[in-house]
Amino acid sequence: MRRPDQQTTTRPTTDPAPGTGTGADATADTPPDGGTGAGSLPDGTTGSGHPAGDLTTEAVLAPYLRGQAADFLRSLRLHHEHSAPADAGGHDAAAATRALRRAARRISGSLHTFRAALDPHWADQLRAELAWLSGVLAREHAYANRLTRLVEALHQLSGPALPAARGARAAGETSASDAQGRAALGVGAARAGALLERRLTLARTRSHSAALQALGSSRFHAVADAVALLASDVPLAPGTTGRAAEALLEPAERAEQRLLAAVAALPPADSEPYNEAQDAAWHQARLLLRLHRYAHEVVLGAAAPALASCGHALDLHRDAVEAAAAAAAAARTPRIAPATAYALGVLHADQRHEVEAARAVFRETWPYATALTAP
Repeated sequence: MRRPDQQTTTRPTTDPAPGTGTGADATADTPPDGGTGAGSLPDGTTGSGHPAGDLTTEAVLAPYLRGQAADFLRSLRLHHEHSAPADAGGHDAAAATRALRRAARRISGSLHTFRAALDPHWADQLRAELAWLSGVLAREHAYANRLTRLVEALHQLSGPALPAARGARAAGETSASDAQGRAALGVGAARAGALLERRLTLARTRSHSAALQALGSSRFHAVADAVALLASDVPLAPGTTGRAAEALLEPAERAEQRLLAAVAALPPADSEPYNEAQDAAWHQARLLLRLHRYAHEVVLGAAAPALASCGHALDLHRDAVEAAAAAAAAARTPRIAPATAYALGVLHADQRHEVEAARAVFRETWPYATALTAP
């Protein structure tokens, strides 16, 4: 496996990228904690300090999964402590929920990548349940962040620094056009903000209720019991003892190759802008980057800063795509005033600009630079 700062001069040949059902919820709020690029260092040790020959499931994978299971249980306990009464400790409860989701994603991602080293039936079942839980817990946070993002964008757009106005100046149009644009947007911005607040607050409230219901369900308690067992016992596949390359290094390499292939297949920078059909490929790259990071956390025992910026860019890309979709959906509300629809249209265009900006940042910070331009 390569380090993240090494470049590849050819398009990677690899197995098809897996689908999105990897246990990594699509509305994650994990801070970009990076991943690593790989393998053994020149002195024959890994980044975690283990000799390369000690990369066994018992020495590396099992302790990693036990540690993440312990984090999951610790976060769950903190969530219970800070979520009652409902009007107290809200910030701490939210932090505990994020930590709970981070642990769930890492367990689920590791179960996906290193499935061959584990009991496959157990791994598949737990991964599916953790994906369900992480997704349910993510939605409330996602709706809250989306509302904040859109309201702040509306406020900026209706002020003196309209992107449309900046574009007009670049094209040589007069400041009178700028003033007209601001005036037209200002008329509908307040109503557009109120409409978005009603829609997204309702969605957030429903998601909060769904999360509470999930956390009190027998299904959740079964997941918690399974993770509690994982904290003390990792069901390994028979015959994987001592087979470091087959059990750990080869699956991590395949995860890396799937990521490189997905990034190489992304639309080029000069492709047609504002094309929503391209978003799915970028979302897939984000999920594969997450699996790559988690796989190398297992193998090397630490995250690599080289992937932090590009991972953060893909998170921002996801946020902007979903915000643009929310603005477009609000604009389809029946019988809204033309000024409101206009404001939502400008907001949608602004968020699509943010999508393009996030893609540019990703290209600039991607450590395997030539994979983006390979034929």
